[in-house]
Amino acid sequence: MLDVMEIQDILPHRYPFLLVDRITEMEKGKSVTGYKNISISEPAFMGHFPGHPIYPGVLILEGMAQAGGVLALKSNDLSKEELAKKVIYFMSIDKAKFRSPVKPGDKLEYRIEIKKLRGTLIVLDGKAYVDDALVAEAELKAMIVDK
Repeated sequence: MLDVMEIQDILPHRYPFLLVDRITEMEKGKSVTGYKNISISEPAFMGHFPGHPIYPGVLILEGMAQAGGVLALKSNDLSKEELAKKVIYFMSIDKAKFRSPVKPGDKLEYRIEIKKLRGTLIVLDGKAYVDDALVAEAELKAMIVDK
């Protein structure tokens, strides 16, 4: 549905902090599904952990938020020019749980649903999967603001 170049038209994030490779499904105002291919060449693996690479949980949460950000910004039907003037800030992360480690070679799939979208405030139910097994979940609150 959206490749990495189209995602970069929506989000301000860039390498090494753009954590969504592709959006595969999106229902505006409702949900989004996307993924990140986890490669051994990820910068985080240099220190997390040498000889035992585990993708950091905070980056999983950030990837969920980025996928949710694409959904939030696309749900507001903003033009490309308007999108360029917006950014999304985290307000809170609640009920975060990490169920199993994510490792190099995994395809990390984000499945995000909007719990509440009121003006510039968005509350998301975020889940992350590898091979259809739940690896992480959290409730994310964010706000769309002008840059």
